Amino acid sequence: MQTWILFALLTVASWGLYGVLLHAGQVSMGDAVNGRYKAFFWVGIAYVLIAVLAPAGMLLAAKASWAMPGKAIGLSLVAGAVGAIGAFGVLLAFGAKGHPAAVMSIIFAGAPIVNAIVAMSLHPPAGGWAKLDWRFLLGIVLAATGGLLVSLYKPAPAGVGKPAPSNQTTPR
Repeated sequence: MQTWILFALLTVASWGLYGVLLHAGQVSMGDAVNGRYKAFFWVGIAYVLIAVLAPAGMLLAAKASWAMPGKAIGLSLVAGAVGAIGAFGVLLAFGAKGHPAAVMSIIFAGAPIVNAIVAMSLHPPAGGWAKLDWRFLLGIVLAATGGLLVSLYKPAPAGVGKPAPSNQTTPR
């Protein structure tokens, strides 16, 4: 297996856990009004610890140059802002009573579609849009359909759904 696949699977596992853990952190705050913001505060702390200290350590260990082009810094800051806005959007969706399974399914089905469209807009496919392979287009449709189906038909948590049958008998 190629190393990049292992890193991609690490991201799949991490982001697959993100919504569930974020929702659990929000609920565990015990603050129905501000719990989501308190949870997001700690997400930010984690980002600082991992997204700032880890690469800084890697750059120092590699004795890399700290010279960086302004355009690259700007694009990277925008990327970070877009990622943080997306993470904040997850919290707002939870706060608006979105179920983690539905919210994350929509996000993880929709994000690759947005990525494909934007990437192809920036770097058009050979032969133009009309030359797209039907299997690619089918993949886009299946991703959207999958996100919709998982959101609509997610299983109810234990204890939710039909009321338990009563043991009481009705008078005759």
